[in-house]
Amino acid sequence: MDKNSLLGLGLIAVILGVWLYFSGPSKEQIARSKRIKDSLELVQKQQVAVEAAKIEAQQVTQDTVKAIPMLSDSAKNSEIKTKYRDFTAALNGAEENFVLENDKIKVSVSNKGAVIQQVELKDYHRPNQTNNLVLFEKDSTRFALVLNAYDRSRIYLTDEFYFKAVEKSANAITLRLQTEKAGSYIDFKYTLKDGDYIVNSQIQFVGMQSIISQTEDQLQLNWSMLYPSQEQYIVKEREVATVYFKQDVNSPDYINVAKDEKKEIGEADVKWVCFKQQFFNSTIIADRTFSKAGSYVHSSLRPNSSKVVKAASTELGVPFTHAANEKFDFRFYFGPNHYNTLSQYDIELEKIIPTGWSIFSYINKWLVIPLFNGLNFLNMGLVILVLTLIVKIVLLPIAYKTYMSGAKMRVLKPETDALNAKFEKNADPMKKQQEQMALYRKAGVNPLSGCLPLLLQFPILIALFNFVPAAIELRQKGFMWASDLSTYDSIWTFGNVPFIGWAYGDHVSLFAALMFVSTIIYTYMNSSMMPQQGSTQMPGMKFMMYFMPVIFLAVMNRYAAGLSWYYFLANMFTFLQNWIIKKIVSDNKIRAQLEANMKKPMKVSNFQKRLEDMAKQRQQAVKKK
Repeated sequence: MDKNSLLGLGLIAVILGVWLYFSGPSKEQIARSKRIKDSLELVQKQQVAVEAAKIEAQQVTQDTVKAIPMLSDSAKNSEIKTKYRDFTAALNGAEENFVLENDKIKVSVSNKGAVIQQVELKDYHRPNQTNNLVLFEKDSTRFALVLNAYDRSRIYLTDEFYFKAVEKSANAITLRLQTEKAGSYIDFKYTLKDGDYIVNSQIQFVGMQSIISQTEDQLQLNWSMLYPSQEQYIVKEREVATVYFKQDVNSPDYINVAKDEKKEIGEADVKWVCFKQQFFNSTIIADRTFSKAGSYVHSSLRPNSSKVVKAASTELGVPFTHAANEKFDFRFYFGPNHYNTLSQYDIELEKIIPTGWSIFSYINKWLVIPLFNGLNFLNMGLVILVLTLIVKIVLLPIAYKTYMSGAKMRVLKPETDALNAKFEKNADPMKKQQEQMALYRKAGVNPLSGCLPLLLQFPILIALFNFVPAAIELRQKGFMWASDLSTYDSIWTFGNVPFIGWAYGDHVSLFAALMFVSTIIYTYMNSSMMPQQGSTQMPGMKFMMYFMPVIFLAVMNRYAAGLSWYYFLANMFTFLQNWIIKKIVSDNKIRAQLEANMKKPMKVSNFQKRLEDMAKQRQQAVKKK
């Protein structure tokens, strides 16, 4: 493998190195992680105490239930009164469901715990269904405020009690947890506005300072959920479903999708916690902040379930000042992972959508997302075609320069063949390289000018690689044989075959196959137009040129069909561009221009002269040895 090969591999290594550097954690992130780690011990001690109290309370409840049948009615009532004290009256009731509804969502609220127990999204549905998409159901969620008794001898969870509806309208409801003390109660209020996915919420404490413990300046709010499968392939859902959270002073963070992990949030107060699914999310947002002490998020895998993607939970601190009348305002977002919709709330919630890092994200934010939304009246397959056309027009000068670089090297084939013949028996690659570079300079050809412009196209492909599988604009949007451009288009599922299933998958994606074939054809045409650089180079280079499309096929076969469709179109437009350029600029004209360049006096820059002098010195040193 000669220096050209090593240079190409070196460029690839540099690109990978730069990518790893920028995608790695910054010094600030490392320092923040250290601070979090240092605070974990204190937070965990607090959490252990809370969990122990909960377990004790649950055990007392179980023991009480077991003992009740053996007690008389008066003894039973006394036992319950001792345990639940001022909340005893709220233990009994009949469950009722209340519906809040607008043009976007339908929210069901239960009086048992004042819990939002089900949410339906009216503009979306599950595959092969026509009814509203159910974001979560009663049996898959839990929402409760943790209350410490005044003497800290008991812990109560609000989802144990029956609330009463004290105010009710078409889009608002107030549910009250009434205590046995006159003028003491807790209200949960939910309000839904038209045209929005936000449920404005409020917890109001009235006269609770003598019922709830005064030794703490906060309460704990528990929220948990099982993510139901909403898409065609649950495996793809598990690859992206997780929990995001935003601290007041930091950018959003998340739990690794592949981990079963619990993260303490002990560094700063919390703005929001998001239970993120592939295309939808359920997020709780504080109007100000949740208290940091004792707060955590947890994501748990469910690999053996065919209906549950993951389990998520969070515990958040609710400030409590023990005033006679105080409120805590927060919101829920129940809706799609739609970039423009999330960004309008100005809380960085849109960052749960992967748009890529650094400059790649701007390609999606400034080009792809506006195009997807602006042309949503068209079939999304056609929108991707328009996107490809725009990208190709923007990159046309680069494509022209790339073609001309290859054409110039191609028409110099007689000279390069002569050099190959001259040095065929002379094993002096350094001398051959020097004469070859001298030939290129004399003819006015830069061999790297065809490589570097191609690198400028990678940011667009990488940006789309991040965003397209997460673009809700493509969800359930069919095109030709693909029923959903956001996932792979299987035309034949052959089942799991050892090694093939691991490397390629259990199906054939036709768009990925078309992308692969067109890439192989483009690689062949491109290599056939380039001059031979010697037998020592070509085997390694040819292997790399044809091996990369195979790797792409293995990846794209399980990726979004929309991205394979884009890549296939990009190859087709490249064929068309090269054909048009070849018709306009003939090889004879290029040859005449190069011959004219070779007749001119060759100007050598100081930098080039220094490189040549260094090469000669190295050659002389080798000869002396």
